[in-house]
Amino acid sequence: MNLTPAEQSARDALRARQGTGARYDAPDAPHADLLFARRGAAYFARKLNALQDADLNAPSLRDGWSRRHLIAHAGYHARAMARLVEAARTGIHQEMHSSEQARLDEIELGATLPDRALRSLVYHATIHLDVEWRDLVDAQWDTALRLSDGRQIAARDTPRLRALEIWQCAVDLGNGGRTADIPAQLRLV
Repeated sequence: MNLTPAEQSARDALRARQGTGARYDAPDAPHADLLFARRGAAYFARKLNALQDADLNAPSLRDGWSRRHLIAHAGYHARAMARLVEAARTGIHQEMHSSEQARLDEIELGATLPDRALRSLVYHATIHLDVEWRDLVDAQWDTALRLSDGRQIAARDTPRLRALEIWQCAVDLGNGGRTADIPAQLRLV
């Protein structure tokens, strides 16, 4: 990321004010994809917060899933991605899910959570994933990871995968989210 001297000075001043406990993305992190993922999470949160608790039981736009299932999926997807990113950071292999059936069982159980807990699942899992991304140093972004389907990706691919999923989840809630709201760079995929 190329900053002008004035922008760099402003960034340095901000970081000094925030102190040593603040976390920042590594210079070689995939900044554009991280932005898409973070904006997608915010968009999903707005759509979720617009729903009354009684609305959570309605069908989603994903075949066979209620909104509760979709919300649980969004939260557990963030947790699974966080496990992968943590593996890149620590060097200790972790699976996204032990099996496809385990993933589906987790979503089914998550759909039974009380309304507040279901909402909190997404909120806390999103924060955890963001912290894992911010804790990666430059070289760790190129760590090879294995998805549940066996495909290998680099850690730098995880923000785009999360962005694609969370933006689609927001649309699939079926309460006004539109495909046109998804950033054009993600719709071309």
